Amino acid sequence: MAVLRGRRRCRGAVLLLLLASVLAPLVLYGGSPVSVAHLPDSTAASGAFDREDAPNLVWPQIAASGTSLARDLTIERPGEHKNRVLSATDHLQAVEAASRSRASGKSDASVLREEPESRNVDDEDAPVVEGDGNAGLGQGGVIREVVGSEGSAEHKDGSDDGGENIISGMHSTGSLNSSSSQTRDATTSRDNQTRVSNSSSARHTTNRRTGQSTTSPDATVHIIKDQLTRAKTYLGFFASRGNHGFARELRARMRDIQRALGDATSDRQLPQNVHSKIRAMEQTLVKVKKIHDSCSGAVNRLHTVLHSTEQQLESNKRQANYLAQVAAKSLPKGLYCLTLRLTNEYYFTNSKNKDFPYVEKLEDPKLYHYALFSDNVLAAAVVVNSTLVHAKKPEDHVFHIVTDRLNYAAMKMWFLANPLGKAAIQVQNIEEFTWLNSSYSPVLKQLESQFMIDYYFKSGHARPDENPKFRNPKYLSILNHLRFYLPEIFPKLNKVLFLDDDTVVQRDLTALWLVDLKGKVNGAVETCRETFHRFDKYLNFSNPLIAKNFDPHACGWAYGMNIFDLSEWRKQNITEVYHTWQKLNENRLLWKLGTLPAGLVTFWNRTFPLDRSWHQLGLGYNPNVNERDIRRAAVIHYNGNLKPWLEIGLPKYRKYWSTHVDFNQVFLRGCNVNP
Repeated sequence: MAVLRGRRRCRGAVLLLLLASVLAPLVLYGGSPVSVAHLPDSTAASGAFDREDAPNLVWPQIAASGTSLARDLTIERPGEHKNRVLSATDHLQAVEAASRSRASGKSDASVLREEPESRNVDDEDAPVVEGDGNAGLGQGGVIREVVGSEGSAEHKDGSDDGGENIISGMHSTGSLNSSSSQTRDATTSRDNQTRVSNSSSARHTTNRRTGQSTTSPDATVHIIKDQLTRAKTYLGFFASRGNHGFARELRARMRDIQRALGDATSDRQLPQNVHSKIRAMEQTLVKVKKIHDSCSGAVNRLHTVLHSTEQQLESNKRQANYLAQVAAKSLPKGLYCLTLRLTNEYYFTNSKNKDFPYVEKLEDPKLYHYALFSDNVLAAAVVVNSTLVHAKKPEDHVFHIVTDRLNYAAMKMWFLANPLGKAAIQVQNIEEFTWLNSSYSPVLKQLESQFMIDYYFKSGHARPDENPKFRNPKYLSILNHLRFYLPEIFPKLNKVLFLDDDTVVQRDLTALWLVDLKGKVNGAVETCRETFHRFDKYLNFSNPLIAKNFDPHACGWAYGMNIFDLSEWRKQNITEVYHTWQKLNENRLLWKLGTLPAGLVTFWNRTFPLDRSWHQLGLGYNPNVNERDIRRAAVIHYNGNLKPWLEIGLPKYRKYWSTHVDFNQVFLRGCNVNP
């Protein structure tokens, strides 16, 4: 008997604990007390916690009358956020469904199996109620699991998102206060509508964004970047408000989506599971937005600030570009002084001392001839000096320098004052080329036109978005176009090596005359490794004439060190090809100004690619040129605005140029030209 009494007391204690667990949430959430009938023994026997890993639990039904429904009681598990409560209507529908299945002879398991298939696609936000088919209103039930649309989506995606859990209420017996019940039901209904709306909004937002990938190859990439931008903005709010839990979750989402993005630039480079990560991130962002009601305004302000900053940046870039062009094309005071002093010295020198020796070598085709067109005395001197220093037989080299009228006296005086030993040199004035006039040269006619003069000297003719480098007056100089008239300048020569005045020679170049160009006219180093040296970066392929005759992805090549076969040039009449294209480009619709685009079209299919070690580019704009490539190059080229004789030149590369300047020379000292 004592044993039986002990068992009864134990059972009573268990029932009291169960009753307390039912009433506790009501007290915590302000619910009014209700009268609850004694729990039958079958309730405890049915095993309320038969699934410890279940995310959402529904307590068994308590015995009640067949015409009234018990009040919903909500149990909130620790660590969960807000929990959803099934309304009495949902419960009644579940009971009626169970009754129908019982009448048709179907088991509870079969009902559960058919439930997913019977759900309508439009009802994906409705909760799923799993009931015991044998349980009536007056009978003890079993634990039922409620799975909301968010929970099922997360389960399919395999995500461990900290989402909202949906927990149904416990239906108890007893009389209910009608007004209290209506108030609680109305609050619960509004809660459910809000959560469903937020969940649907997050899902629709993700679907709408991910759907853009069908119209744009990088739409998903843009979505991910937009999510990362918003996430970083929210993290700033977390740091100021101390929401460390949300910050950790958001950082985890950011790491996941950044790993998925990687270095992808188009949607096809993204992994297959990227959409699940986008949805997970969007759900987290929606959840974060709820606790930061001021984020929307802050984001709008940030967008406004960003737009203003971008406009300011573009304005500063244009200004910096313009100033860089001015600095690059302005002559330093020391070099200007050098030109004046040399010119003055030339005209005060006896006329008998103004001729260079070795005149007989100037037209000897067996020697190595160099063509150099420049108006910069010191730059031309470095090219000549560096070539002779590395030449195995300096006496076999001949230099032909052509300059303009203003610098002719200074250029000639420099080389008269600094003789080249047994090497021959010739300095010519472009004004002496009487055959080069506007009636013969289309480009000269264009340069002398009123349109070109207005374009360069009247700012009103410039577009605001146009690169200022195209307005550089150097393009008015015919010196830049003399490279297209080499056979006319050197009628008795077969091969000429053309060098720009911003180059430095580091190796003997005589091997270039032995290169078999295989019938081509121009030997040059191609620049395929640089993406901006393709044809489409220089020519206007929207013009049908360009699109018809050239390949936009063809490799460009570099001017600055070119070996020209003048015999083939004359045979293929290259000068006439150049004239034809210049006439077609009279209105600059095929390409902008400059000699490289004209060279690309003129020597199309007539250029032989040389080994890259012959010519190293980039020392006038790229601070990251490989040191090993510089040392092994035969010729290094300071192409760009950062010339070595300017203060804006890159200091790390200036040593290669200044090595070939004798700063103790009397004219340089007099003009205070220093390394």
